[in-house]
Amino acid sequence: MGKLTPVSRRSFLKTTAAAGVAGTAMPSIVRADGHLPDPASVLDDISVPKYVREDYRTLYDMSGEPLWDPNKDWIRTVDWEAVRSELAGTSVRFAIGAADQESAAEGLVPFEQLSGISVELVPIPDDSFYDKAIAEFISGNASFDALQFFSPWLGDFAAPGFLAPLDDFAAKWGLPMDDFYDTYRLNYGFFNGTMYGIPFDCDIQMVHLRKGFAEQVLGGPIDKWTSVPTYDELIRLAAELNNVEPGVAGVGLLGGRGFWSTYTWEHVAAQAGMMLFDENWEPIFNGDAGVKGVETILALTPNAIEGFAGAGWPENRAAWLGGQVATNISWQDSGTQAMRPDQSQIVDDFVTIYEPRIDGGRFAPPNIAGSTSCVAASAQNAEGAFLMLAFLTTASIMAMNEANANGVAPGYRSVLSNPELQKVSQPAEVWGTSLDYAWCAPRLPGMFEMEQAIGNELNRAWVGQITGKEALDNAAAAVRQIMDRNGFYGSTPPVDYAAAAPGLWVGEGKALPF
Repeated sequence: MGKLTPVSRRSFLKTTAAAGVAGTAMPSIVRADGHLPDPASVLDDISVPKYVREDYRTLYDMSGEPLWDPNKDWIRTVDWEAVRSELAGTSVRFAIGAADQESAAEGLVPFEQLSGISVELVPIPDDSFYDKAIAEFISGNASFDALQFFSPWLGDFAAPGFLAPLDDFAAKWGLPMDDFYDTYRLNYGFFNGTMYGIPFDCDIQMVHLRKGFAEQVLGGPIDKWTSVPTYDELIRLAAELNNVEPGVAGVGLLGGRGFWSTYTWEHVAAQAGMMLFDENWEPIFNGDAGVKGVETILALTPNAIEGFAGAGWPENRAAWLGGQVATNISWQDSGTQAMRPDQSQIVDDFVTIYEPRIDGGRFAPPNIAGSTSCVAASAQNAEGAFLMLAFLTTASIMAMNEANANGVAPGYRSVLSNPELQKVSQPAEVWGTSLDYAWCAPRLPGMFEMEQAIGNELNRAWVGQITGKEALDNAAAAVRQIMDRNGFYGSTPPVDYAAAAPGLWVGEGKALPF
């Protein structure tokens, strides 16, 4: 099956990972006297007033105080003079989606000033990034040192040896991997016990409510944990809110073919206790918990927005921000972006709640999708590439991405727990608390292909062609073929289940947060 590149949420927005510096005249990498600028002066400019959009700063009365902990922000703790002494004058080639080339070039200027390392961007069309990267890896002479990509591809790139181990670089330069929530560190950073990536876009799926509508039915203010405690309650709420106003559906769902349907089903089925594989890598998701997930979604669909079976993130985002749904199952940025008047028609009339539970299940908020940053095994300047990626993923820049509501999500405890950040990101407190219980699919070779196959069958169930159980049985057979083709049933599987297991549900054994 051919790989499909997921639609970049950033491509729908004007702001990108470098949004704060767009439109700002950036100085040269070196001063007129030929020397690199003082690191402190460069770091002072990586700040809320310089990086966060002026209209958002005004809207939330941002004082300029950090939205992060400076003691945990890698770019403010690493020894830039040591970096310069070892690597100034070298260069790094960075593979990036072509749509982000210009903004990335602007955003990397401070890194070049701090390190003395120059960055050459290698643009790759977004819709062919996977295939192009694989072809270059196989050639043994990739045209890039570093790349950022969709995290479900991590196994496809790491298992054949295409990526460079990063453990030694992380230890040498003091990268604060312990500040990442475990679900991102384990699933976006590590493969088979070795560090290959630095988490970049750290997603979670969440449930959002239109506050005014929901409070009418619930009879008062919304409590984020208790007002909609179960999916049965969400089904009831969506039914009562369906057509609460002309053009407003009860619930927004991503039910398009392929991975969109899979992500929605994984989200719900994880709460019922669904796991994708047993310890022998046999598919088990077509059991009772998986079926319960399908049945729960099917119970929501009579009150779903028209066309949900063809909807991916772009369609869901437009319906939610346009006020066309009363409840929504989507990503965390549906909450942040809904706060911004230039993006949303529902400002101040929504709330992001804790994940509803399922009787007999568990609290397992779904860490789904996201992206990671890696260094090619064939890199000519692996250490410089690592340092560049550490810069791009540092806490301060990721916090300001969130403040800019550009869809590039931070995965740091020190960011999501920051009170100033929480003022500008409505989901942040619930999001951060939830991450200590997160569920995640393993990053295996062939994982995205498997999620495509699962979603194609589930989509047939959404439109009534087959039953939910038939869809999951068909999907399990397809997944087993893909796993077999990738060597999971031989004497030495490409991934040790024991190495992957700690990241699959980090909430195991923990008491509920409330």
